[in-house]
Amino acid sequence: MRKLRLLLFPVAGIYYLVTLTRNKLYDTGIFKSKKYDVPVICVGNLSVGGTGKSPMTEFVVRLLQDDYRVATLSRGYGRKTKGYLDVNPENQATMVGDEPLQFAQKFNNIQVAVCEDRQTGIETLLSKVDPPEVVVLDDAYQHRKVGAGFYMLLTAYSDLYSNDFLLPAGNLREPRAGASRAEVVVVTKCPENLSSQEQLSIVDSLNVNKTQQVYFSTISYDEKVYSALGPVPLNRLKVKKVTLVTGIANPKPLSAYLASQGLSFSHEAYGDHHNFTSSEIEMLETLDCILTTEKDYVRLRPLLKMRDLFYLPIKAQFLDGEELLSGEIKNFVSGF
Repeated sequence: MRKLRLLLFPVAGIYYLVTLTRNKLYDTGIFKSKKYDVPVICVGNLSVGGTGKSPMTEFVVRLLQDDYRVATLSRGYGRKTKGYLDVNPENQATMVGDEPLQFAQKFNNIQVAVCEDRQTGIETLLSKVDPPEVVVLDDAYQHRKVGAGFYMLLTAYSDLYSNDFLLPAGNLREPRAGASRAEVVVVTKCPENLSSQEQLSIVDSLNVNKTQQVYFSTISYDEKVYSALGPVPLNRLKVKKVTLVTGIANPKPLSAYLASQGLSFSHEAYGDHHNFTSSEIEMLETLDCILTTEKDYVRLRPLLKMRDLFYLPIKAQFLDGEELLSGEIKNFVSGF
């Protein structure tokens, strides 16, 4: 695979020119980014693959939901519908996307919407009787038709954008210089014991500008797993024949965590946002106990009749600086 990607460097050069030109046209005002009369926060990344956007979006929602009418707006990746849709907990993931459905089922006092055109999405939200006071864009860093007021750029500890290359030779959606648009950079999925010295080394490698603050976060796993019947401690699953079923970009951290907790399991791994076929569902129905991610659970629950279907929630947990980041976000919203 690595050799194949090396052969694709000439194509990456063409992609570089296209994306660089597009960004320059927006930066110079030839292409227009539309701004709105409400605070718009964008959570995104430079690369394809999982950097932890959903847990970070949930962090922002938790921070603001008690004081403001908050709306999340996503593309609704993998859905079979098009255009603007309001998301409610009773929807199917195939209609609205798994991550927006996860937000709608978890937070009962926010608006959740999907629309591939973020301008249309924001304008539809703002036309409602009770419009949101804050809009959080999930995965819209490259959607430059909208000019967000606060950009949170995520990069995974194990795959820093500073060490990556443009598609198709690497995983970057745009040149590294695009990082300069962000107010803050968050290095996600870090080891909990990441030293201050290594943090400084990473900050140096990211080549951020003087106005950008860099934060470091890790994945925090819930102590309990959840099913339609409610929560139970994770260690209750040790007496069951567990199969871990994942349809996410990088299941290695989850697999390693479960192993560290002494859980024995087999693993059925599928691609990110995988739409399960009828034959796959039939196979999964034969399993004794399934443990999955929250994102996969919203897709699997309507399809599986089995009793022992559990998910393990996660949160973004900061190694340090959470109060400082929270203050930055709150100051942006209150001072808008």
